[in-house]
Amino acid sequence: MKKLTILTLLTLLLGAVSVQAQQKNYSVYAVGFYNLENLFDTCHDEGHNDYEYLPQGANKWTGMKYTNKLRNMARVLSEMGTDVLPKSVGCAFIGVSEVENAKCLTDLCAQEPLKARGMQFCHIEGPDQRGVDCGLLYNPKLFQVRNVKLVPYVYELPEDSMRATRGFLTVSGTLADEHVAVIVCHLPSRFSGSYYRELGGRQIRAVKDSLLRDDPEVKIFVMGDMNDDPQDRSMAVELGAKREVDDVDDGDLWNPWWNVLASGTGTLQYGGAWNLFDQIILSWNMLDDDAMKGGKVNLKELDCEKLMYWKHQVFRRDYLFQQEGRYKGNTLRTHAGGQWLNGYSDHLPTVVYLIKEK
Repeated sequence: MKKLTILTLLTLLLGAVSVQAQQKNYSVYAVGFYNLENLFDTCHDEGHNDYEYLPQGANKWTGMKYTNKLRNMARVLSEMGTDVLPKSVGCAFIGVSEVENAKCLTDLCAQEPLKARGMQFCHIEGPDQRGVDCGLLYNPKLFQVRNVKLVPYVYELPEDSMRATRGFLTVSGTLADEHVAVIVCHLPSRFSGSYYRELGGRQIRAVKDSLLRDDPEVKIFVMGDMNDDPQDRSMAVELGAKREVDDVDDGDLWNPWWNVLASGTGTLQYGGAWNLFDQIILSWNMLDDDAMKGGKVNLKELDCEKLMYWKHQVFRRDYLFQQEGRYKGNTLRTHAGGQWLNGYSDHLPTVVYLIKEK
């Protein structure tokens, strides 16, 4: 991992902070999440309703379109984290959603910008009726996988017994010589009603608690397309992700995106307004209360002998937005209005940066 002196950090990254701090060496790591918006291959998967993403389906999903989709997704994934880190480094790991199967992830990691880093993936086939799953892409030079499991989403109402949806992909591994765990989620859609996302929030909390019982020191990331905003009950109450760092106690989670949305920035648009469904939520043991004021870290005050939160961002590039026409300023999707736009996703990615003294 590239080590940066404090002077280099201040010069390249912060600018406004005094350069008279004691010289120290730091490593910076980035982790991200991205909803890939229907990354389907062109073949039918038995038992899944993937017919619209076949060559004869509604979207006329041909090999050419699939190849372009892979190329577009790889471009975004490879650039995530490079606002701070070198272009050859990027994110240590990235949670993804709306991926059809392992073949899609294999083809994605074979794209040149990801292949150059040796990116690998974790994936377990889930029961979703459309066939979309979550996955975790990772750079094995930065993140070493220990264990992978898919915790099922469990319905409680008898009338839901025949339904199936995405579970919680839970990956345990080593980042910066520390034990971390990642729970990658894609909660039920807005059309399902808030009850089902609230149920999901409770189940994610249970997964988090079980990880802490196994190792009370593990650092946990909960990330995904929550189909809810940070202040909604599923996140704020059932999962219990707090808005303010001062309210986070041992064993709690902090949601840095609450105030981002309040400032008018989001990850997807609906009816001309922003939502922020794509969240990366952190466990309490990555936070330094003394160094954080208003959700921002004073690097000079940060105690980062261990891996700690530094800052976060909604990843934005001009090419991710429509540049003209009626929907100028909207995210540039793969399809819209029945037309293939050769775009990216209806969601924007999110990134969290972590720092550790060397």
